[in-house]
Amino acid sequence: MSWPAPVTLRGRNATLEPLAPSHHEGLVEAVKDGALWTLWYTNVPAPDGMAAEIDRRLALQAAGSMLPFTVFDAAGNCAGMTSYMNVDAKNRRVEIGSTWYAERVQRTALNTECKRLLLGHAFDALDCIAVEFRTGFFNHRSRRAIERLGAKPDGILRSHMLYKNGTLRDTCVYSIIAAEWPGVKAHLDHELVRER
Repeated sequence: MSWPAPVTLRGRNATLEPLAPSHHEGLVEAVKDGALWTLWYTNVPAPDGMAAEIDRRLALQAAGSMLPFTVFDAAGNCAGMTSYMNVDAKNRRVEIGSTWYAERVQRTALNTECKRLLLGHAFDALDCIAVEFRTGFFNHRSRRAIERLGAKPDGILRSHMLYKNGTLRDTCVYSIIAAEWPGVKAHLDHELVRER
């Protein structure tokens, strides 16, 4: 059996379902809200590239290196995508990443709850040793959001990869380790109550 196995994670503000080709149209509508694919420092699929992105993520899932999710809001509408990625089953580590949300749900409780659900499943069900987050140096909004979760910086991978425009990306790496999870969990639960 693959680790981690596909699972649906449900909260008050968000539901994460295993990514499926049937989510295509909803994801196309979600990505149009905010035109995130136009930001040079992100890697968000354009509407006409959504089918290829779904195929890419599902191929990585079949290879055992990713567990992709479609994010739905409280009303049941597609709101974005996220994944467990860079899966390391032997060392019980995952990265939470390849995340994007429609502009209408950004800076709402949806993101906090998605991270709470993913982290809870990683530490409580999968017994992860650590959960990692990565983002580009110039993605300041993402870096602040990761830090607000309680993740700590591990360092910067200099000239780590190429952006779609050909420039080099410095990748900021953060993590939460198992010993930190009880405190992070309490913090996220408090934030979710406060954000209602």
